[in-house]
Amino acid sequence: MKTLLSISAVLFVFTLCLNPVPAGAFNEEASLYLAQAETEPAEPRPKGARDDILLDAKEKREAQEAEAEDEYDDEYDDEYDDEYEDEYADEEEPVLIPDPWIEMNRGLYAFNDRLYFWLLKPVARGYGFIIPEELRQAIRNAFYNIRFPVRFINCLLQGKVRKSGYEFGQFFINTTAGCLGLLNPAANYPELQPSREDMGQTFAVWGFGNGAYLMLPFLGPSSLRDGLGRIGDIFLDPIWWLFDDIAVTIAIRAGETVNDASLRIGEYEALKEAAVDPYVAIRNAYIQNRNKLIAE
Repeated sequence: MKTLLSISAVLFVFTLCLNPVPAGAFNEEASLYLAQAETEPAEPRPKGARDDILLDAKEKREAQEAEAEDEYDDEYDDEYDDEYEDEYADEEEPVLIPDPWIEMNRGLYAFNDRLYFWLLKPVARGYGFIIPEELRQAIRNAFYNIRFPVRFINCLLQGKVRKSGYEFGQFFINTTAGCLGLLNPAANYPELQPSREDMGQTFAVWGFGNGAYLMLPFLGPSSLRDGLGRIGDIFLDPIWWLFDDIAVTIAIRAGETVNDASLRIGEYEALKEAAVDPYVAIRNAYIQNRNKLIAE
């Protein structure tokens, strides 16, 4: 029995010496090789066949990793593409306005520009040194309050019944508790904030387009539609029909312009400085602002 066990041990050691296990034989490449060897029929392989199999397995693994990375990148890109598409899906291209009389309009813009820097701005600056800002703000509030009929009637013409009610509430509170509109206690109510409604917006709601762009002397940017709207608003504006003397009315309107300019010095300068072409910038800003007011 001992002899048999001794012979068996010798044979086992002899077998190990003839078939050594290489270092790292159970790493990933070796495992792939063993798995492939089990699924394929045992055939004699030429010299170097084992290296070819390991190389094919490595290339296959690299291809799988590259494919997985591409799928992740595609998923990542799709996620952020969808995010940005959703964010900007509702944005529309700005609606511009035809400008067939651009040469004339540019000339009128240059006239208004010089009028501002040579006359209106110096007068407004001197006026601002004399009149405190609180009083100038109160004067602007009063002019806004007295034009209540313009906003109220245009709200009704546009079918904005609720907004017309807000306009009436704002006018009533500011006229009574606000000392004839010099103060603005209605600002404490979120729904009674200042707004702008005019006949030009009413024409737009009725379906009239902008027409051509116009730069009006003294009055600034406008359009054919809004220019006609200005004429309609004259008949609704108490400043124009409270006084029989047109010179008084014009003087009051000029005083209002100076008062407003004293509270806004620097705004036009900043826009002009930031624009490559101030004329184009003002034209586009005007039409986009009008479209926003119409949509409200």
